[in-house]
Amino acid sequence: MAGLAALAVLAGAGWLAWHGAHGAGSGERARADARPQDPAGGGGHGGKKLPLSGRTILIDPGHNPHNRDHPEEINKQVSIGAGKKECDTVGASTASGYPEAEFTLDLAKRVRTALEKQGATVRLTHEGHTAYGPCVDERAEAGNKAKADAAVSLHADGAPEQAHGFHVIVPGRVHEGAADTRRITGPSHRLGSELLGAFRQSTGEPPARYIGDGKGMDVRKDLGGLNLSSVPKVFLECGNMRNAQDADRLEDAKWRAGAARGIGEGLAAYLTPGHGREP
Repeated sequence: MAGLAALAVLAGAGWLAWHGAHGAGSGERARADARPQDPAGGGGHGGKKLPLSGRTILIDPGHNPHNRDHPEEINKQVSIGAGKKECDTVGASTASGYPEAEFTLDLAKRVRTALEKQGATVRLTHEGHTAYGPCVDERAEAGNKAKADAAVSLHADGAPEQAHGFHVIVPGRVHEGAADTRRITGPSHRLGSELLGAFRQSTGEPPARYIGDGKGMDVRKDLGGLNLSSVPKVFLECGNMRNAQDADRLEDAKWRAGAARGIGEGLAAYLTPGHGREP
């Protein structure tokens, strides 16, 4: 695809600009659930520092298993910076009835475990205990408030049944109203690239050809979770729930374990100098 080299340069420049201007990010209020960390404060085992010690990562399990019971609340319009959208949606489901919200919550907890083993502080936007939501604007605020070094929103697509594969959604350049992604587009694209490679390798799932650049990367300017983020953030659509082959994988706990490992490896490659491509 034309411009890959330029994208790499842009991503590197954006990463440097973001870290220079923001450090680990900034933000406002949010609902976020945190796990207790190593009481010794070193993030290591036996005094050895782990690769993600000192890093904070926000994992956003897409949707909420209880959204279906609160249609009025989740249909409420909220700001996405450059316009308005529903607070949240119910999400997709497989032909057997396995809901996206249950898939993303299970995967998020597996990712948290994988990242904590590497020393990271991990926050989730929710753990399925709230009545509904959080709304899309609150999900963005969660990463901002946590001053996350990186944020990933986990999803599974609800595309036509013949569509197959996973894809990463990265923020487009938006500067309108409360939305300003100019400082995070570069580092978010690099984060997306690292996740794309690691997820593919760990799961065997092919990049989706039905959306975006046909190689697993899609740029969006209409998602509040990206538009309102002040920290590097991407969405990961782990497969198409309406495709029989993808659904079989998404429903398989062993496959989800591999997916969690790949997501953790992609985040480590992005956050750890020398682990993946240099900034």
